[in-house]
Amino acid sequence: MNQNKLSSRVYTIIKSAATAAVLPILFIYIMVAKPDYAILNGLAHIVLPVANTIGDIVTWPIRAVGNSVDGIRELSNLRDENEELRARLDVALANKYACDVALAENKKLNHELNMVSAQPHKTIIADVLYDNSAFHNATFVINRGTDNGVVRGNVVVSMDNKLAGIVIDAGGNFARVRALTDTDSNIAVRVAGTPVYGFLAGNGSGTTSIGFFSDPQFQPSNGLKLITSNISGVLPNGIFVGEIINDTDVKTITPRELSRVMVLQFDNLGEYR
Repeated sequence: MNQNKLSSRVYTIIKSAATAAVLPILFIYIMVAKPDYAILNGLAHIVLPVANTIGDIVTWPIRAVGNSVDGIRELSNLRDENEELRARLDVALANKYACDVALAENKKLNHELNMVSAQPHKTIIADVLYDNSAFHNATFVINRGTDNGVVRGNVVVSMDNKLAGIVIDAGGNFARVRALTDTDSNIAVRVAGTPVYGFLAGNGSGTTSIGFFSDPQFQPSNGLKLITSNISGVLPNGIFVGEIINDTDVKTITPRELSRVMVLQFDNLGEYR
């Protein structure tokens, strides 16, 4: 079987070589003698297949180089895409690492400051329609009301979890919130990281006032953080309130700083007094 295949291949090679030798003579004959083309048409079934075979043999190196160039180009594109994906992966890993570090630092800070915040069983997102701040009053209106489950006494915080106020009135699709700077505002707070309690009161200005500390020896200083205290049963424990500026003033969030808030609903409702 193998001998027959070998004989067939040898025959094909001899046939191609013979035809290749005859073709130049035939082309010269056609150009000089201009013979009857009917004869040439009769030989086409022999000449053309052999010419195609010779053409394939002659052009094989060129086609091989072309295929190699295409392969190199595709490999280069794959390498570029691989480098781009690696760069994106490095950025994603860096962002993940930064997030992990931030979460770890936040957890450590909460532990050190003893900021254990109560978790609401429901959160309602609301937009601030307008604020009614005038003279000694500081209230604002949101676009969620009793139709959405908002009721009097609900805690309202900013989108970054700072205490903004408490719902004092609620209608079908709106509610009025008393801000911390309102003169009728008075809440129990604790100095984060200490057992010192005090009361934060609104004074109608851009800041609030703190006093009546549980430790008479305590001296307020700039930068100390205040969180809510539930010692009076009015507010849940651990919500960030603001930072002490000096002996009496505290920087808290004001209605004019708010555009969207979260209404927090806890299991036990108190009254904001």
